[in-house]
Amino acid sequence: MRIAVLNRDKCKKAECGYICQKVCPGVRTGDETIVIDEDSGYPIINEELCTGCGICVKRCPQRAISIVNIPEMRENPIHQYGDNGFRVFGLPTPKEGIVGIIGPNGIGKSTVMRILSGKIVPNLGSDNSDWDQVINRFKGQEILNYLKALKEGSITVSFKPQEVDKLPRVFDGTVKELLEATPGTDLERAKELSKELGVEWNKQIKELSGGELQKVAILVTLSKNADLYFLDEPSSFLDIKERMKLARLISKLANENKFMIVEHDLVVLDYLSDWVHVMFGKPGVYGIVSTLKSAKKGINEFLDGFLKAENMRIRNERIKFEIKPPSSEWKGKVLLEYPEIEKTYPGFKLKADSGKIKEGEVIGIVGPNGIGKSTFISILAGQTESDSGKLEIELTVSYKPQYITLDFDGTVREYIHSQEIDNDVFSAYVAPKVSDLYEKRVEELSGGELQRLLVGVTISKKSDIILLDEPSAFLDIEQRLEFSDLIRRIAEKTKRPAIVIDHDITFLDYISNRLIVFSGEPGVHGHASAPMSMRDGMNRFLKDMEITFRRDTENGRPRINKLNSQKDREQKERGEYYYTTG
Repeated sequence: MRIAVLNRDKCKKAECGYICQKVCPGVRTGDETIVIDEDSGYPIINEELCTGCGICVKRCPQRAISIVNIPEMRENPIHQYGDNGFRVFGLPTPKEGIVGIIGPNGIGKSTVMRILSGKIVPNLGSDNSDWDQVINRFKGQEILNYLKALKEGSITVSFKPQEVDKLPRVFDGTVKELLEATPGTDLERAKELSKELGVEWNKQIKELSGGELQKVAILVTLSKNADLYFLDEPSSFLDIKERMKLARLISKLANENKFMIVEHDLVVLDYLSDWVHVMFGKPGVYGIVSTLKSAKKGINEFLDGFLKAENMRIRNERIKFEIKPPSSEWKGKVLLEYPEIEKTYPGFKLKADSGKIKEGEVIGIVGPNGIGKSTFISILAGQTESDSGKLEIELTVSYKPQYITLDFDGTVREYIHSQEIDNDVFSAYVAPKVSDLYEKRVEELSGGELQRLLVGVTISKKSDIILLDEPSAFLDIEQRLEFSDLIRRIAEKTKRPAIVIDHDITFLDYISNRLIVFSGEPGVHGHASAPMSMRDGMNRFLKDMEITFRRDTENGRPRINKLNSQKDREQKERGEYYYTTG
């Protein structure tokens, strides 16, 4: 089965002279393989006439066309976004407890969540579909009764969208006023949930940080008395402690409610989910929903790159985690030795122990928000001056800050050419990860695309040290693991150390040779340890979090033990929070 997708956001229509139509062999022989829509002016590719030669794909100056062969599907898509548009095959199945959805960005996860929450009526790939046709399509399947109830309005759903940062644009007022203005809110329930989430009702929405907006959006969603709760990327902007607090709250609520969750933090997804659907395909072109799998099986098949029930390889490379032995020590030569550092702001004080940074290693930094991590890395970057423990670094630094913005008038290709990068490193390692962005204008990039670009440029610049503040933000699971591998390989190859702040434990576990642990009271004082071994660092950090990790026996990925489970109790008694397998 062949499908053709035209990205209308990229297509410049007549500006290129409709080169796709001019070079098409089918058009040249008299077929209407590509025609121009009279109303929109966009090309329309006839998928039945298309031979899949790929000439239009290669010649399109904006790389707006994708023509791919997909697994033979028995039925039409569940939903399609217009002629030559993105399409989704299959739907996840709501179940008692928590169903997780795992897959890359642009694969249709948010689309299927919006369909099941009633925000989109699926069109079955046509222009004339309705709920009756949808229900007829799913006769005999487990999801049928749910779709009937959704059509009849006899089921109540509550939906938290992905883009919580847009909340201040649509509501001006306090958290309390937002709750009161939201239909279906149970204010008594909201009061109890506010305590557990740490949300203050009197704060103005427009003054909230990203993490606070996320917690408010979750609060509003969970404060409704619903039959099914949809949470699209609930851990974004939250630190590790907040993520675990949220995960435990959702697990408690799931005893009486159904949940469906899209999540890119693998540890959180694994901890929460009873079942998992894997979504695969080609981002921006099509997405397929897998059969329902147990959480462990689904995540492991996703990492393995092969779905057994579907007999489908979704990735060429298997993702496997290195289990770092307790005695491991990075053997690189010391590149930088920094003294004790202190920095004081009104109401906040940071103190960092002295430490050594070695050639080619990756040092991870863990700790809650508001504890001084970004201040510390900014001091190392030379952008913030410390009060004591002056750094006299003659080394060059390449630094990506936490908040990513880029004021550049031009394309991604032009921006890359304007930077002082090591072309050999960029071509060999980074280019394959960002080449799909080359013709996009920088101002049009999404959060994830901008993150890929800035991380890629930062690790490619000619420098002695690489500093990265939250490089996994906005990236999907595959991208996080790809870039963690990329950062580590470039550090080892070029012997340039990298220091990385992040809240995704899977990402840090995959990338780090050593760890700096931050502790203290957020917003009041913070203390940074010297770099220590992964075992010692994770044991210290996880003990503060009251969390124990085990390793999956198939791929070595870190998994959180259920609180007070037998494994959790045994590991805490031994003081081993990090290394047990199973």
